[in-house]
Amino acid sequence: MKKIAFFDIDGTLLDQNKQLPNLTKKALSKLKENGVFVAIATGRAPFMFENLREELDIDSYVSFNGQYVVFENKVIYKNPLNIQELENLYKYSLERNHPMVFMDEGVMKASVANDEYIDLCIKSLKFPYPSVDENYYKHKEVYQSLIFCEEQYDEQYEMNFPNSRFVRWHRFSTDVLPAGGSKAEGIKLMAEHLGFQMENVYAFGDGLNDIEMLQTVGTGVAMGNASEQVKMAADVTTTSVDEDGIWNALKKLELI
Repeated sequence: MKKIAFFDIDGTLLDQNKQLPNLTKKALSKLKENGVFVAIATGRAPFMFENLREELDIDSYVSFNGQYVVFENKVIYKNPLNIQELENLYKYSLERNHPMVFMDEGVMKASVANDEYIDLCIKSLKFPYPSVDENYYKHKEVYQSLIFCEEQYDEQYEMNFPNSRFVRWHRFSTDVLPAGGSKAEGIKLMAEHLGFQMENVYAFGDGLNDIEMLQTVGTGVAMGNASEQVKMAADVTTTSVDEDGIWNALKKLELI
């Protein structure tokens, strides 16, 4: 039976220092040798993990939490944010002094310069502060935005913008997706495109944006560094990324 495995990046493939553990790299190589198709499923934009794709020799991925799906370097699905919804959201965030970042497949643009929260959050991904273009969303397809604010504001955004989905990824930032958007939907699309049965699909993750993915696939694996909420959604919990969680899980599942 053909099998496919999807891997989240931050906290799953990469440790807290954004490093790829040697045994994780070896595990994915052995997985491919054993005939398992390997893909990435991430909230990141494609330009944010080019080097990792090259290092792991992976050219199929679900990015932007399911809004931009690529199979062997060819786009098979894209679902940009609605421009009017984004316009309204930006005005609302501006009134509350909550800056934003707009992202397409190639770049990200900030709504303001020198913001402390943007700087802190983007640096945590090992990227420099984005260049500024508050009107970027008006002339480019934006697949995901980031709003920079504390968790206490999440409910207000959710109530006022039911056509968007908000997924917190940092203490000071939340992802903005089209309503219903998730890694799970992107995985379903790719699995269907390739002819995989969902029972033969595996997924590995650690974040809140991985919950639907872990629940949807045949076997969902939560990293040891995941929260209890994520672990509850998984079929299997492995050790943390720092303790070779990918290797240990693949061994346990007899995939390598």
